[in-house]
Formats: sequence, structure tokens, C-alpha cells
Amino acid sequence: MNRDKDRRRFFRIDDQVNLYYKKVDEATASPASHMSDNVLGNCSLSAALELISQESRIMMHRLDRTVPDVADYLKLIESKIDLIAQAIMMQGTDFKEKDTRNANLSASGLAFECAEVLAVGDYLEIKMLLVSCMAVIVTYGRVIYCKPKKNPEGIYSHIIGVDYINMKEQDRELLIRHVVKRQMQKLRENKEP
Repeated sequence: MNRDKDRRRFFRIDDQVNLYYKKVDEATASPASHMSDNVLGNCSLSAALELISQESRIMMHRLDRTVPDVADYLKLIESKIDLIAQAIMMQGTDFKEKDTRNANLSASGLAFECAEVLAVGDYLEIKMLLVSCMAVIVTYGRVIYCKPKKNPEGIYSHIIGVDYINMKEQDRELLIRHVVKRQMQKLRENKEP
């Protein structure tokens, strides 16, 4: 009951994500196994860059009013940095173009299309590339359900539900911002004639 209540605390959206997962044992998914992760590992680089971007937007707004040419130049440099960061995050990852699939995302867990049957209680290492914002999140999760799809299309015959385990706070915040941003986009799309 408490888990269901916790799961509903966060907004949920249906989205396209590039997702890679692999089964791991419980010890690997425990907090002690990844407490010493590098702050700028792939799982946190997106979150760190997003936090810095939020701070720079305030300064950029002021520059835009006083020195618009300088602000335009700095925006170009920021775009270059974003492209380089995306390239770095994609190098050496397990993502492949064909791994893009439908998923239902929230800050507490996700449900995703899957080609294989996973057992309830399986532990997973999950790497997600949020396609719309090109952010990478790496976390662990535990399978809470595995259901056959009603109308399977292509290779994905099942829906897997996962609760995140020990997700880093900066990654959770990044995911929350992504979910809210996608909800706002969908609301705008629905309002347009």
C-alpha cells in the first residue's frame, strides 16, 4: 500500500526512450555498491550540466537585455558545449538506435516494452537516454511486474514495471524536470488546432 502511495506522488508520462538494461544481483544494486560513483560519471553528467544551465539562464537573460550581441555569442558557445557533452555521453555506452521504445516514466519507476520475460524481483541496471532532451540516466531497479502486451507489435511482447532503487537525487530531479517538460509539450500540442 505504501509503495503504491509513493509511486503516485510523481507525475507519469508516456514517452520514447532509448533504453538498455541488464540483470544484476541484489548486491550490485545495493547502495553500498555505487556510493563512490564519480560525480561526473555518465549518470550524473546530464544532471550536472542541466543545473549549470539553469543558473546560466538567469545571467543570460540579464545579458540579453544589456549586451544582446554577447548574449547571442554565449548561446552559440553553450550549444557547442551541449553537442560535445552529448557526444561524450554517447561514446562507449550500450545505446543503439534500435533500443528506442515506448515507456511510461516517473521519478519513482518506469514501465517499458520488452522482448523477454523477466521475473518479479529481478534486479536491473538501467541506462536511459531521454531522446527529447538527450540526457542519460543510469540507475538500478527491481522488477515489480511482467505482463504480456494485449496487442504485441514487433519484437516487444511484454511490459515490464520497475521501481528505481537508490537513484541519485540529481538524476531524479532531472527526470522530474523531463516529465514536467514533456507534459507541458503534450498539453500545448493538444490545445493547438
